[in-house]
Amino acid sequence: MNGVLIIDKPAGLTSHDVVNRVRRILGQRSVGHLGTLDPLATGVLPLVVGNLTRLAQFYCMSEKVYEGIIRFGFATDTYDAEGEPTTSPKPVQLTLEQCRHLAASFQGMIEQIPPPFSAKKIHGVPAYRLARKHQEVPLKRIKVEIKEFEIVDVETDRANFRARAASGTYMRSVAHEMGQQVGCGAHLASLRRIGLAEFELAEAHSLDELALAANAGRAEEIFIHPRKLLPQFPSVTANEEMVAHIRSGRTVNLPELSRAKQVKVFFGQRELIAIATRVAGTLFHPRIVLVTAEPQLATRA
Repeated sequence: MNGVLIIDKPAGLTSHDVVNRVRRILGQRSVGHLGTLDPLATGVLPLVVGNLTRLAQFYCMSEKVYEGIIRFGFATDTYDAEGEPTTSPKPVQLTLEQCRHLAASFQGMIEQIPPPFSAKKIHGVPAYRLARKHQEVPLKRIKVEIKEFEIVDVETDRANFRARAASGTYMRSVAHEMGQQVGCGAHLASLRRIGLAEFELAEAHSLDELALAANAGRAEEIFIHPRKLLPQFPSVTANEEMVAHIRSGRTVNLPELSRAKQVKVFFGQRELIAIATRVAGTLFHPRIVLVTAEPQLATRA
């Protein structure tokens, strides 16, 4: 079983928890995810299954789209609602104009300090392990990019937002630093990822939906159509001779894609067999081979 599916991650589970559940549901060990979500967060969690786990390298720098709520009035040690308060609660009543003015300073290329409860490593040790032991977590500022950051509305001490950010951006840190600027403290009350790269919430399924489909032998029907993956790469359909060359790691001639640097190579409509890189002219070398056995021509479009 090879493919990509989108899980609507529920709150309270780590991304690794979801991976383990999907492994059990599908009866397949080779499952990975394309972008960690905190336990508090919900939403789009793309999973790669089988041979397509090798595609994960193309999603390391994917941008994400979020919706969430920032609560002003006190900060927490985790920078979100799961943490312990680190400042005394203060009554706050902010206006939409104030919050939008504040948010403007967090758009574009900025520097932020990752949360102490994060996977950032300090001398090889994840920061959250030090934080749990109440040890010093000397994290340094990192450069990140927030491409869009809109405060949608404000209700007393809560600001609802929508953000589009580059990989590596911590919205928890944004909430924390906004609280520092206001002087009352703040934390991330909720976060929902509604997009990652080409994947959207509309394509997501719950773990229960996946389990029902798997029990009925229809799990692959809710996988993303492979032609939709990596839209930045053109697609080409290989014949049997090309497939034989690709399986043995040899170059193939793809004259109709002479200008592309990398391409997706299919056998039939649904079987993604390789990612190939242009060597010279119209010759392409299979950078990643995703098929090990003789491919079977899919009958389902």
